[in-house]
Amino acid sequence: MDRIIPARPVEPRLLRCEADPAKQSRPTSIDLLAVMSRATVLASGLGTQFSASTDKLRRLEERLTQGRFNLAVLGQFKRGKSTLLNALLGEPVLPTSVVPLTAIPTFIHSGPDRRVTVSYLDDRPSEQHAAGSPEELTALLSVFVAEEANPKNRLGVRQVEVAHPAPILRKGVVLIDTPGIGSTFRHNTEATLNFLPQCDAALFLVSADPPVTELEVAFLRQVRTKVPRLFFILNKVDYLSQQERKAAVEFLEKVLAEQGAIDKDEPVFCVSARNGLAARQDDDATRWQQSGLAEVEKHLIGFLALEKASALSEALSLKVLDILADMQTRLLLAIRSLQMPLSELQERLRVFDRKLQEAGQQRQDAADLLVGDKKRTVEFLEAQAEKLRGKARMHLHGVIEEALTRGTVPTEEEVREELAAAVPTFFEHELGEMSRSFDARVTGVLSPHQRRADELIESVRRTAAELFDVPYHAPDSTGIFKLEDQPHWVTHKWSAALSPIPDELVDRLLPSGLKLRRIRKRLMGQAEMLVMHNVENLRWSTLQSIETGFRRFISSLDERLSDTIGATHGAIQKALARRKEHSESIAEDVARLVAAADELQRLRLLLARG
Repeated sequence: MDRIIPARPVEPRLLRCEADPAKQSRPTSIDLLAVMSRATVLASGLGTQFSASTDKLRRLEERLTQGRFNLAVLGQFKRGKSTLLNALLGEPVLPTSVVPLTAIPTFIHSGPDRRVTVSYLDDRPSEQHAAGSPEELTALLSVFVAEEANPKNRLGVRQVEVAHPAPILRKGVVLIDTPGIGSTFRHNTEATLNFLPQCDAALFLVSADPPVTELEVAFLRQVRTKVPRLFFILNKVDYLSQQERKAAVEFLEKVLAEQGAIDKDEPVFCVSARNGLAARQDDDATRWQQSGLAEVEKHLIGFLALEKASALSEALSLKVLDILADMQTRLLLAIRSLQMPLSELQERLRVFDRKLQEAGQQRQDAADLLVGDKKRTVEFLEAQAEKLRGKARMHLHGVIEEALTRGTVPTEEEVREELAAAVPTFFEHELGEMSRSFDARVTGVLSPHQRRADELIESVRRTAAELFDVPYHAPDSTGIFKLEDQPHWVTHKWSAALSPIPDELVDRLLPSGLKLRRIRKRLMGQAEMLVMHNVENLRWSTLQSIETGFRRFISSLDERLSDTIGATHGAIQKALARRKEHSESIAEDVARLVAAADELQRLRLLLARG
């Protein structure tokens, strides 16, 4: 006869379905961090079978402590972007110039001391440079971002990161100075647009001389659909009288409303970045308030950073609740398995094994479907690449024809320079369009697979819960939270180099019409080389993105399914092995597991109540 192991009865509250934690108020970041730390310690003490839960909790804890609010600053040349950023930092750090700076993005984040990290376009390792004073930091930055010291970015800098001890950065704000419009390289406008969706918000800076230009309006049309939140700052208002300021604001608001970029209730913030910087340097709170930047800091930075932190805490709370509930289910499975008669345990395990075999077959079917969907996605890419080749030919041929049919015919070298300049602008735009298109396509293709995977995994969990009479918990946060990397600037090496064409003597002796035809033919051949090389560059990068997307999905699916089987089948198998040992310590094991499950329930209630 099978021996039933006596054990302390499982607490009723441990088995009762509580009110939906997702609908309760959320804890603060500090409370959540304390719960996560306690849960991590608890999970690590339960043995290697809970190592996956321990790792997940640690990753979420790291995400919470490293939460950042990424704020991009946009503006045309000489609108005062650098001065505005310097004012927010409290000292003149970013170099200012009467000529445009090299188009290199600068990321400014919190750090205990002033430090510059420079990354390069090629395979050179990143460099770190310490700066003991604001002047040293400015001098360092000038070497890499100033056109005078680094003309046309001959140093090959990809981006610059600045660590700075400014109080505003300690709130988790990262200030990002983007090249934007008016930079040395026109294609960086497109690179900026491709980068902006990664940011949490952006400040669009204009100034009173004039309030907004046609170039800025054109840029704004593209920006307003790419940034989650966009705010407007009118700088240099200290040069205006009250009447002039009122007229400038009304004009700017009218233009913004016409572009659909601002609601009637949203303010335009009027500031003097120059006065704000002076106020910070003099520690003059009254003058800081008068500069208008106190309001910007409070409403646009402090509030939004707090808002993001709250949203992050809420999303992470749901993830933590899921992990705690999953751990609790595993403990209850182990407790039930240790307490029920051995013959009954073995029979239920056989039923569960059959379910896992079905799940394995469904996983294989899903893999076959994924192979077909991936193949069709790659075929679509090839078709799009061919269309792009035609579009690029038409564009570059148009550049050549426009140049050759002007009133004053340029030299062949001048046309080649125009052709080379047109390449990065055209292909940077196409990169953004293709990336967005294929991101949406891959997401659309994978969404049905995601739903089927969720159903498969939940069917395993539900079967285990029903077989062993433990509460079933459906995850509250499925699909609503995604771990993301911090924003990064992507720079592609578009080939704009044309091989030298000798100034053949025969061209000089030919009639002008024949000479022009020979020049056109040579330039069209060069354009074809540029088309083939750059389309392949773009096609290859998109193909890698597709490969990565499908590979990550499959890896995630296998990991989730493996974790689910380990959490259910593994817990039951381990309990069965203990039962077969007829160990006298099983009662102690049950008591220990019940105590751990009680503690998990306490943590879940703590999160739910906030």
